[in-house]
Amino acid sequence: MLQLIAFSNPRMAQAFVDYMATLNVDIEMRHQHDQVELWLADESAEPMVRQELEQFIHNPTDPRYLAASWQSGDLDANITYHRSDTLSTLRQQAGPLTFAVIAICVVVYILMQIFGDETLLNLLAYPADSSQYIQVWRWVSHAFLHFSLLHILFNLVWWWYLGGPLEKRLGTGKLLEITLLSAILSGYGQAVFSGHLFGGLSGVVYALMGYCWLSGERAPERGVFMQRSLMVFAIVWLIAGYFDMFGISVANAAHVGGLAVGLALAWWDTRASKRY
Repeated sequence: MLQLIAFSNPRMAQAFVDYMATLNVDIEMRHQHDQVELWLADESAEPMVRQELEQFIHNPTDPRYLAASWQSGDLDANITYHRSDTLSTLRQQAGPLTFAVIAICVVVYILMQIFGDETLLNLLAYPADSSQYIQVWRWVSHAFLHFSLLHILFNLVWWWYLGGPLEKRLGTGKLLEITLLSAILSGYGQAVFSGHLFGGLSGVVYALMGYCWLSGERAPERGVFMQRSLMVFAIVWLIAGYFDMFGISVANAAHVGGLAVGLALAWWDTRASKRY
């Protein structure tokens, strides 16, 4: 038996199992805590199954998968859905680091509303000069600064959507690595272009976008991915920022730097993939 992938959504897992059944490939579902693992019995079919899995991950709503469920789906598949409140749902799809960063960003944002942006910038902004280099928290803490409600909501939704599943699948250590490297390097790039007075988690978010997308393309068996359509949206958003189409200040260099970090890390982590 060969483990293929683990899904947090049992219906999504069942849809792929049903589809592969139409291709005469048997895949076993195993429930482990809050995830469903898929195991392949016939290991000789792995190359074909991996290719089908990649296509499924990129477009799970394709009508052919729904048709397969109607054709071969088991009405007694024993899929159990649990009612849960919003907090429980969030907890199931994210790990401790995901929640810690969300909490820090929210607390910092509240403090900025109470004491003013300048006060928190003086404490947490990227190092202004060499005299502040020893204040090591500044290399990362700029990512916790947000200057509007829309700014923080946009970044935290993406952080939870991408960082949560990544932490669940690859571990807190991997998410911490991506976060620290992208915060430091994207911050450096932004400081070079605009000075040290900037903030936001978007450099890290773009790193997660690049990492999840390229990981899914090169090694879908790792279980982290971002749909190609969302990656196109991210690139369009990035380009639009350079043309000042939003009428607001956008940390373009941080976005590009974060994306580059995420792509580089994903390429390195998937270099041993059998597909390449």
